[in-house]
Amino acid sequence: MRVGDLDVRVKVSERRSTVRLTVERDDTVTATVPPGLAPDDLAKVIKSRRRWLYGKLAERQEIGEGRPPREFVSGEGFFYLGRSYRLLLVEEGAAPVRLVRGRLRLRQDVLDDPTGHLVGWYTRRGTEWLPRRLEPWAQRMRADVADLRVLPLGYRWGSCTMRGRVNLHWGVMQLPPALVDYVLVHELAHLHHHDHSARFWRQVERAMPDFQSRRSRLKRLGPDLWLPEGEGRGDR
Repeated sequence: MRVGDLDVRVKVSERRSTVRLTVERDDTVTATVPPGLAPDDLAKVIKSRRRWLYGKLAERQEIGEGRPPREFVSGEGFFYLGRSYRLLLVEEGAAPVRLVRGRLRLRQDVLDDPTGHLVGWYTRRGTEWLPRRLEPWAQRMRADVADLRVLPLGYRWGSCTMRGRVNLHWGVMQLPPALVDYVLVHELAHLHHHDHSARFWRQVERAMPDFQSRRSRLKRLGPDLWLPEGEGRGDR
């Protein structure tokens, strides 16, 4: 549907009781709505959030320059937990991708799909490391986490479900730990407040008083991280 000068893609979800508006990585606006919502009521919601939507679209244009491509050659740099590691192509190795003595080793026999193997490596690392990082924040924020999964999430750093499952983009494993913590706190706050209301941001601030500076750093750093073609930049 079109509301003013905004084209909005509408998705109906049985799990929604309210309207959720998101700005996708290709700058399209999506409204996820509960069944039976009248178009006029949806238009009113969109109009009430118009300033926020315009702000998000402008923000994406500001930081939307294409990230420099990465090549799978020795010497190329890839981030892991905030540090840049140089790629080293090797003939042999116990696993397709390994971090050994400060070099990210990639076996040459997997160069037919280096992206898949590197994404898999970040995913496995995240599956091991992130739950331990999450636990003290969950205790501090009294958030009941049922499960944590590391997934490709497109333009989002994270998401959560009303049943307590936290999903994190594998790309968070490229961030410095302090910024990973911000993403974790953001998602844990969503377990209490399923929107970006004032109450939600107060919850974030109580757990992390300097969240604004971390959020700003995340926005600045995001475009420099490696994401394969077709993946989006996280927006928290």
